[in-house]
Amino acid sequence: MDELNAAGDLVRIGRGKAPRPTPRPDRKFYASGRAFGRFGVRSFPPQLMAEPHSHGHIEFNWLTAGTMDYLVDGRPVTVGSDRLVAFWAGIPHQTVALSPETGRGRQVNIYLPVDAFLDMPQLGLLTETLMGGGVVQLRPESIGIDTLDRWHGDYRSGNSLRTDIVKTEIAAMFRRAALTGWDLLLPAWIENSSARTRTAAPVRYVVRMVRHIVENLTDPLTAQSIADVVGLHPNYATNLFAKVMHISVQKFVVRMRLIRARSLLFEGNLSVSNIAFQSGFSSLTQFYEHFRNAYGITPSEMRQDVIDR
Repeated sequence: MDELNAAGDLVRIGRGKAPRPTPRPDRKFYASGRAFGRFGVRSFPPQLMAEPHSHGHIEFNWLTAGTMDYLVDGRPVTVGSDRLVAFWAGIPHQTVALSPETGRGRQVNIYLPVDAFLDMPQLGLLTETLMGGGVVQLRPESIGIDTLDRWHGDYRSGNSLRTDIVKTEIAAMFRRAALTGWDLLLPAWIENSSARTRTAAPVRYVVRMVRHIVENLTDPLTAQSIADVVGLHPNYATNLFAKVMHISVQKFVVRMRLIRARSLLFEGNLSVSNIAFQSGFSSLTQFYEHFRNAYGITPSEMRQDVIDR
């Protein structure tokens, strides 16, 4: 059985028979801090949570029976069975009640690192809704339990290539949902005209800053230019960002640029220097330094590692 530790990372407990996922060069990168957790898939008996928690994922829940009541930063939402529900787990959340029928089924959870989610293109309002604290329910044509069970088996296999395929299929699922629509279980704060909680206003500002960063990675991004997007003083804006995202603006920008670079390494035959430029790094030296610090190897070594598998 897997569970999330205080840092928001998936850890293995007990004596499960399935192997641990194969170590990846980027494991240390995804494990650092509460802002971004590791990718993971779980299948387990539904259970209550003793207290709210938060971690660095877009979280998906699927119940095979019954209903489950959540509090998402104090706002109640009920999750039904046989539909996939998604929310940003960086918002404090807690399972507070289960219907009697829930005990006859199981729960499948997917933990998608939020930086990987933010790098997915063409999601538009879906990104804003989730990052703004909304809870969405995907429509039946988007996903079914057979696919979720296959993803769980791929993850538990310990084969990193099978896990990469799962991530690609999750991205395709999101793109389909962005086109065909989804059902809103809990509205995003960013869509509300008035703040309902103490954290609503900071989240609205941070969503706008995140969107600006992701859409302008190749431009010079300073604290001043990012703060200008929301009309706040740079110190105040960066403090809000760090409070909500659990990471500084500067580290978030580097993280998103590295995620973009990693995608470009595997998508084509661009030179490393072109990848550095298209990811927003000002120099090749800076790119190599950040990449090695994050992943433990050079860009060329990571590309070759994938080719050799």
